[in-house]
Amino acid sequence: MERLLLGVEAFDFLEKEGIPILKTVLAKDENEAVMIASQIGFPVALKISSPDIVHKTETGGIRVHLKDEAEVKAAFAEIVHTFISNHPGKRLEGVVVQKLGKGLELIVGTMTDQQFGPVIMFGLGGIFVEALNDVSFRLIPLEERDAREIMEDLQGYKILKNPWGEKVDLAAVENFILQISRLVEKHPDIREMDLNPIFASPEGVEVCDARIKIG
Repeated sequence: MERLLLGVEAFDFLEKEGIPILKTVLAKDENEAVMIASQIGFPVALKISSPDIVHKTETGGIRVHLKDEAEVKAAFAEIVHTFISNHPGKRLEGVVVQKLGKGLELIVGTMTDQQFGPVIMFGLGGIFVEALNDVSFRLIPLEERDAREIMEDLQGYKILKNPWGEKVDLAAVENFILQISRLVEKHPDIREMDLNPIFASPEGVEVCDARIKIG
């Protein structure tokens, strides 16, 4: 039977497997959200948490760049109100409080091809994947050479090597790609994985959002 891991559940799975993620905690009410945000450190992002909602942006379920307690409280109330108004009958777990990501946006995905088996996809995220569809593919399992080449295959590899603003730790990106390949090898019941966006910076790589299909 297929099972879809979203939000905190997906992050818990990734974290247990040693995959670097942005600090992410589920809040049940606005006071808890404020407390968590203070512990994580401002600015933060808030995201709706519902097993019935896959694309949070399309439901008005995300607020970012929240700088203080007042903004967190207001955003929590807005997100919950919008969800209840627009999605009657859908399950609401709470609102996720997340450290704000920084760096270049990347995307990593895996899927299972009927003929070739597990495949990994890598690309630049954000506007690049939407406008240019600049992605590359390799069969799993990967060797170190494959992880380098999947990056070098991108038309936008120059952006990855020399992005505007901060540099990217390319060794950390390469290691991350290998980690995901090994994760799928370890768990062959992973049918699909969508890690988007991932933030790459001089400090390393962190997953910001995840969707994992198992079964």
